[in-house]
Amino acid sequence: MAMIHKPQFILFVLLSFLVSGAPGRGTETSPSPARTVRIADVMTVEGVRDNPLIGYGFTVGLNGTGDRQQTIFAMQTLANILRRMGVQVPGNVILARNVASVFVTANLPPFARPGTRVDVNVSSTGDAKSLEGGTLLLTPLYGPDGQVYAVSQGPIVLGGYTGGVRGNSVQVNHPTAGRIPAGAVVERDCSIDLSQMKRLSLLLREADFGGAENAAAAINRDFAANVATAIDSRRVEVQLAALGNHAVPEVLARIESLSFTVHPRAKVVVNERTGTVVMGRDVSLGTAAILHGNLAIEITTVYEASQPAPYSKGQTVVLPQTTVQTKESPAHRVDLHEGATVEDLVNGLQAIGATARDVIAILEALKADGALQAELEVI
Repeated sequence: MAMIHKPQFILFVLLSFLVSGAPGRGTETSPSPARTVRIADVMTVEGVRDNPLIGYGFTVGLNGTGDRQQTIFAMQTLANILRRMGVQVPGNVILARNVASVFVTANLPPFARPGTRVDVNVSSTGDAKSLEGGTLLLTPLYGPDGQVYAVSQGPIVLGGYTGGVRGNSVQVNHPTAGRIPAGAVVERDCSIDLSQMKRLSLLLREADFGGAENAAAAINRDFAANVATAIDSRRVEVQLAALGNHAVPEVLARIESLSFTVHPRAKVVVNERTGTVVMGRDVSLGTAAILHGNLAIEITTVYEASQPAPYSKGQTVVLPQTTVQTKESPAHRVDLHEGATVEDLVNGLQAIGATARDVIAILEALKADGALQAELEVI
């Protein structure tokens, strides 16, 4: 049996309202309210960032839940480790259930010095059932340039487990991926030297020309000098030479504590895979009327056996019997006035029984028609 749901949405825009405006109601929407934010919360310093690390490692101590012999690279890795320890064993004769090959990942934080400890994530690469009770052997972690920046080793902490055999088993969360808190030690320094910097570049996480100008103005007011300039919608440059003998960390600490105003953009984010819709309070809608109805098609197939007559030379065959049924619900209507809010839209759609996926389809239609005054992002 197969079910096909085909939502039907008809969107009508009342052009007369858009051209002349409804009596007693303006056609212009009010600007979004300003919001005060700290520079440290919405901006980063160019060059001060994390660096990803990755390594290939080996886990031992599993309780029979490791890689099987058919995972060739795991057995080869074990043979190579034993060879370095002085044990000569051919890789094709090793039979082990308590070991597993894993990938180890970590983020090298900014200004990490040799000896700094960072957390690492461990993920199985073979067909191991669980990494519970495992210990990661010494694993070098490489950066994008192929250099070793940290080494990791230690017991793995899991957020789940698995138990049972064959058809009788239970699994909680994901037992083939774990974490080693403070499991890696930094061996190479890759931080930038702040004392050699002649200027600072502050980057907005969300591009905004107005926000960049306001941030530069806030810095200039605090230092009582024209030291900051908005370069584009994301970058603000600060000339350190104009600040005298102030140390860079002192300047950054002072800048990060400053506040400025931003005008958040009206934005709607939808996830069609999960049916999630997130809409800001500043989203406004144009005048529109929405008709919503559903068409459901049900296809049912029943297989029946056709028996030949007794003592005949016929054969038994299976014949499919297919039945198609359709059901269409009556259309429901929602009227939206010029400048309607998100609350008006949600209340109206809930009143007609629209689901989250129906709301997504309606929002896409509103955006295509121009009645949705917001950025629509589908993830």
